Amino acid sequence: MAWKLAFDIFVTVHDEESELDKAALSLLQVARQATQTAYAPYSNFYVGAAILLDDGTVVRGNNQENAAYPSGLCAERTAIFAAGANYPSQKVIMVAVTARRKDEDFFIPANPCGACRQVLAEYQHKQASPIRVIMEGGQGKIYVCDSVDMLLPMKFTSLDL
Repeated sequence: MAWKLAFDIFVTVHDEESELDKAALSLLQVARQATQTAYAPYSNFYVGAAILLDDGTVVRGNNQENAAYPSGLCAERTAIFAAGANYPSQKVIMVAVTARRKDEDFFIPANPCGACRQVLAEYQHKQASPIRVIMEGGQGKIYVCDSVDMLLPMKFTSLDL
């Protein structure tokens, strides 16, 4: 017998960044700064990510493109892999992601791609505590998920192996 599986996905939408708590706003600002050093000569789409660890450390990342397209890496994975490599005992509390186009000063909607969602889910599963996700929403809006589960409800974890 077939049946449908339904998911409740909750995203808090802030109409402006001033509605964010201090830590989330600060992290989003670091992610915005990270777009300045992204390497995106092919797409001209500059993505920045910032990760807050439980000891207060902030790790930045940005997209790194390559002429052999599959060889590049997204901002979120650049940041989380750097955090995992350099601060292996720290938990990830929150990640912020934003984007802008080349030569533009305003930020545009950005949210993690499928691969980045899966990697974030892996870290969330590994640390057994939620990772809050802050995403630029465009037109001044900011989207916030209290857990990666809201972005990837049918994630693959070590429990599936």
